[in-house]
Amino acid sequence: MLSRRAMLAAGLLGGFAARTGHAGDLPVIRLGSLPFGTSTWEAAVIKARSLDTANGFTLEATKLAGNDAARISFVGGQVDTIIGDLLWAARLSNEGQGLRFIPYSTSEGAVMVPKDSPIQSLKDLAGKKFGVAGGPLDKNWLLLKAQARDAAGIDLEKQCEIAYGAPPLITLKLEQGALDAALTYWTYCARLEPKGFRRLIRAEDIMRALGAGGDVSLIGYLFHSATVAEKPAAVAGFYRASRAAKDMLASDPATWDIVRPLMDAKDDATFESLKREFLAGTPRRPVTAERTDALKLYAVLSRLGGERLVGSGNGLPQDFYYDGSRDG
Repeated sequence: MLSRRAMLAAGLLGGFAARTGHAGDLPVIRLGSLPFGTSTWEAAVIKARSLDTANGFTLEATKLAGNDAARISFVGGQVDTIIGDLLWAARLSNEGQGLRFIPYSTSEGAVMVPKDSPIQSLKDLAGKKFGVAGGPLDKNWLLLKAQARDAAGIDLEKQCEIAYGAPPLITLKLEQGALDAALTYWTYCARLEPKGFRRLIRAEDIMRALGAGGDVSLIGYLFHSATVAEKPAAVAGFYRASRAAKDMLASDPATWDIVRPLMDAKDDATFESLKREFLAGTPRRPVTAERTDALKLYAVLSRLGGERLVGSGNGLPQDFYYDGSRDG
């Protein structure tokens, strides 16, 4: 059974397109997504279930080569929205670009170790070969370093042999045994679990330890404020369609038949692991709670990463979050 919210979005709003005109007459929202990004999963559901036209817009999804290409396309106006990092978006907003942020997922990543590894706590990482997906300013790495210092009294940079790299490379090195442990993104964690790896600590647990009152979305859909002003009904419709797609994925197993061909899940165990983690990351809190906790983490990350990470800003812009109950 679909949830009440999903049925409302897909059903009760279903007549909106008919009242507004044919799909070709509706405003377009151009989504830029990575080839294996989970936004392609959500976009596929939106298109397959006509959640775009039911909510008064037409979704056009464009696959982009990587994060750099996505950011360039978004800043340059070739696409209307991408999945982006909260810190990067806040930095651009504080520098005058004016972005709006829609929480997309609270799933971040984790420190992974082999299932039979003697590493049982952060303290046990001392002297180990440790991989970090991303670079020295990766937000999960900064948060992990703070937690390791505060809770375990260990300086990971000084007491571990650190290897930075792209997530696929770091994950492969961990699988090959070249690393004792690795901090990597949630989709790679989900693929590692069926292969005999376990999570030592989740990024979500670290955020709570550093003061967050719940799971925080540090990635979200980004829109320029100008786009929201230019086509407010279409952006509001996109917001509703995204929530409806997530509801369908959570409540209707058949919806995953649309998504599975896009997941590169070669076996059922990997499929179930990815599915579980995706659903676990669905944002469920009010925007006010998201903002309160994001401000706490922003302060921590600003202190750890400095201007190289957050730029010259000193917080999140006042109208940074897009609130569907208010803006829509």
